[in-house]
Amino acid sequence: MRDIFEFLNAALPWIAMGLLLAIFFVSVTRRKKDKNRNEDYASEGMSIGMCFGVAVSTALHVNIGLGIMIGMVLGYIIGSIIEKTKES
Repeated sequence: MRDIFEFLNAALPWIAMGLLLAIFFVSVTRRKKDKNRNEDYASEGMSIGMCFGVAVSTALHVNIGLGIMIGMVLGYIIGSIIEKTKES
């Protein structure tokens, strides 16, 4: 069982980075197709997600690098879903 946790601790940053890159490239191609689309909160979500990832990983005594990666991926996903509205 310990070997499984060691493998997950070694592989999770690479999996998170792969997911982040896949989501990034899909969102870039989606923006190129739809020129009239408003901007989203992807960068703000990544920043807030990284902060929450550090806080949760510190509280749960998990590797801080994993917390940053998972928080960044989840923040990017949530931030890219929310669209900015034009304020007059």
